[in-house]
Amino acid sequence: MKRILVALGGNALGSDPSSQRKLAVKTARALLPLIQQGNELIITHGNGPQVGIISLAFESAFSPMPFPELNAMSAGYIGYHLQEALANELRRTGGKQEVATIVTRVEVSPDDPAFLNPTKPIGPFYSRAEAEKLAKERGYVMKEDAGRGYRRVIASPKPMRILESESIRALLEAGSIVIAAGGGGVPVIKKDGLYEGIPAVIDKDFASALLASLLGADYFVILTAVDKVAINFGKPNQINLDVLKASDARKFIAAGHFHPGSMLPKIEAALSFLEANPKGAALIASLEKAEAALKGEAGTKIIL
Repeated sequence: MKRILVALGGNALGSDPSSQRKLAVKTARALLPLIQQGNELIITHGNGPQVGIISLAFESAFSPMPFPELNAMSAGYIGYHLQEALANELRRTGGKQEVATIVTRVEVSPDDPAFLNPTKPIGPFYSRAEAEKLAKERGYVMKEDAGRGYRRVIASPKPMRILESESIRALLEAGSIVIAAGGGGVPVIKKDGLYEGIPAVIDKDFASALLASLLGADYFVILTAVDKVAINFGKPNQINLDVLKASDARKFIAAGHFHPGSMLPKIEAALSFLEANPKGAALIASLEKAEAALKGEAGTKIIL
């Protein structure tokens, strides 16, 4: 039996309840073999499209909703779809595990420099003209996202502490599958000895790496839209990597091979997990290749 933390991208879960429900079923079926093999499974997920859409809905219909609450809402609604899909797949195949979703608070530093330089994309993609209009009318900070269009960006501080980590551990050890740190968790700061939310979206890969380290995971698996990590991505001389050494990864980062809005945080998160858990293994693969990646037959394995 292995303890596996699987991090899912928010963009892979759709942008409306109907499509997300269908994609949650697809996700559950891809992850089911890992559960049937007797592994302990923790699932984390992004929330970039969803949290932005919820924010727009509140602004249009009511009044702006604070970001800590938006994060909690997105974690609950995405977690519910994954929880229901996994529970249904388990019942369909004779599994008896419980599935639990925990809205997870993650402590960040109020002095994190990220608050001065928003970089985390949220919400849908816009044309340049649409982005300029939103920036003018609503005061949004808009930036181009990996050549796919413009998106709103907000602060993305680094996670320091996961407040519900022991509750997550207890559920795992009781035999449950746990969905946690949704959207990177709800960012909170400590003020006068107490916690309060702060407007931000934590990168789910960094929060996932921290949680995987705290739980002593054997595998930290980041599932994304591509089968393997590549250098010279999208160019004629693209090279897909089966194995990526940490020393080479740092060289590729310095050379600008990994885009800040897509692959870079995944590589950095994998490295941070390995540095904290040298006996663990980090994998990056597509959802469809999750089982094969754990067998060493797909994806990219990152090693020290």
